[in-house]
Amino acid sequence: MQETHIASAFDRDLETIQARIMKMGGLVEAAIMDAARSLETRDEELAEQVRGKDRAIDVLEEMINEEAAKVIATRAPAASDLRLILTVTKISGNLERIGDYAKNMAKRTSVLSQMQPVNDSASALRRMAREVEVMLKDALDAYIQRDVELAADVITRDHEVDQMYNALFREFLTFMMEDARNITPCMHLHFIAKNVERMGDHVTSIAEQVIYLVTGERPDESRPKADTTAISL
Repeated sequence: MQETHIASAFDRDLETIQARIMKMGGLVEAAIMDAARSLETRDEELAEQVRGKDRAIDVLEEMINEEAAKVIATRAPAASDLRLILTVTKISGNLERIGDYAKNMAKRTSVLSQMQPVNDSASALRRMAREVEVMLKDALDAYIQRDVELAADVITRDHEVDQMYNALFREFLTFMMEDARNITPCMHLHFIAKNVERMGDHVTSIAEQVIYLVTGERPDESRPKADTTAISL
């Protein structure tokens, strides 16, 4: 009876942690799209909401880490359960970083809203952000369903995000060379594009963690990056 009670309590602990991960994922998905929409529509109020809500994402990561540490210390999880707990903490760390990048995007909206738009760059950035948001949704679905194929597909799609970044990078260089007045806004837009590209990297990391969770093996880490720029931010 005692062993059954301990197992039941352990299962509840895991359910709580995983529920927090999914809540955190939902907040991050919303942050990505709200940040991109605020940029495209020059909605400073929405951008400020994104910045304000980032704290909730940070709090969830802190709670997940604390609960995971408590489970490891008090439940003595078996190897497979320990792998799940460690995977969850790594996923929460990636989600927190994606949330930070969304917050950084929102910070630049108030600056860019005071400048002349540069072609349809904001719309292009929103499309790029949408691709990353869909990748994140699929990565989290892969986690819940323990779907290795879906996780592998997410990893493959990061190449498309890199290609979108490369195209934007070249456009920004062209705009800056054509008109010096474009230099400042294009620098801000480039930082945003790089933030979105980095989001894709963190989503890829989540997908890789899913594969590790299910198979016990790390995906091939020699996956080539399609980011051909020499900028390192």
